[in-house]
Amino acid sequence: MQVKIQDQSSVKKVLSFEIPKEKVAKELNKAYNELKKNADIKGFRKGKVPRKVLENRFSADVHADVAPRLIQDVFVEAIQEHKLNIVGSPQMDPPELQPDADYVFDVTVEVKPELDDIAFEGLELEKTKYEVSEEEIESQIHMIRKTMARKETVTEERPVKEDDFVLIDYEGFLNGEAFDATPKVENYVMGINQGALPKEFSEKLIGTIPVQELEIEVPYADDFYDENLKGKTVLYKVTLKEIQEEVLPEANDDLVKDLGKFETLDEVKDSIRDNLKKGIDQRVKHELSEQIFQELLGKMDFELPEAMVEAELNGIIAETEQAFSQNNKTLEEVGLDKEEMKVKYRDVAEKQARRHLILDKLIDQEKLDMTEEEMDASFEEMAQAMNASTDAVKNYFNMDPRQLEYFKHTQLEKKAIDLIIEKGNVTEVEPKTDAPEAEEEAADGAAED
Repeated sequence: MQVKIQDQSSVKKVLSFEIPKEKVAKELNKAYNELKKNADIKGFRKGKVPRKVLENRFSADVHADVAPRLIQDVFVEAIQEHKLNIVGSPQMDPPELQPDADYVFDVTVEVKPELDDIAFEGLELEKTKYEVSEEEIESQIHMIRKTMARKETVTEERPVKEDDFVLIDYEGFLNGEAFDATPKVENYVMGINQGALPKEFSEKLIGTIPVQELEIEVPYADDFYDENLKGKTVLYKVTLKEIQEEVLPEANDDLVKDLGKFETLDEVKDSIRDNLKKGIDQRVKHELSEQIFQELLGKMDFELPEAMVEAELNGIIAETEQAFSQNNKTLEEVGLDKEEMKVKYRDVAEKQARRHLILDKLIDQEKLDMTEEEMDASFEEMAQAMNASTDAVKNYFNMDPRQLEYFKHTQLEKKAIDLIIEKGNVTEVEPKTDAPEAEEEAADGAAED
């Protein structure tokens, strides 16, 4: 077998193969001998069908079976011999197999770029000294109170205000006729300037006094996500039945006893403080990472395999699809096009691909690995985030070695970033803006902690 490698770029190569006709003939003989054992052809005993008959009947099938095996064998051998770090899927258009000729074909592959050793020590980094404020904690306590609030009917005669809730009936009409896409809804509780109904509802309801009949015209944009409403103007007939006010419970020990294991308000505040601190730690780590890659990418220039960029783009799209699917929406329904997203997020994808390549190089350069104790700690951290047991997380990865390898690699990337920070010149600085927003909702954090 002969193979020639031609560089089309630093990350793209064409492998030209030439498999001798003797090798082709040998593999075809094996295939026909196997076929002969089981071929059931009228007029011939099993195992006694002549080769010529088999060729006339089954040559296309035999060639279609032998050719991929020949290609795979020599391709794997070439990759191993020349230590090619392939990314993505090989591209080829193999010719038909000819029994009496050498089998000649090309395979185009992309490979990871070969990076020089990275001088990562001594990077100048700024670490912002964020602190958890009491105002943030009180804000999260207020959110908990909001989740436990009750609504009470307003008995006095007064108009609807911006922070009210209203009890309404409504039905939409198109061209004077009842519209199937906007059927009648009764006893719907709507928050003014919030919720699923169009903003025109809030605008028209503010200032009105129940009980009152209203007509609210809503023009839907030509690019509205719902095909039934897109470009249409619907007239809603609305009955304002009553006003409701949100009544928040007092911030005391009684407030928190339904949250789980908490007995006092102070315990909840401590849990919120811990979660906010975790959010700050994540933000600081993210900011340091951004500084690191800004420094390194400014010093390094290398070509990217298109397959890596495409993989990053597909990941971005998949995450976006998953986010909308949680609300039972598709990308098409919210007006997003996959090809347009690939154009829009290409720069992001390229930066992500470069980061992965730099971290891969550092992992190899510094011979980083995960100890059993470090892996166990990572499993435990994931289990806490998923509100699952550590054993369940371990069992999941033990059942899927590929996922385990991917998880291990993500932990090694984190380890590489930690090493750069450890070896860097880190200066603590005061925040340039107000205290950071919480990374996690305290109500959720308190319930999960």
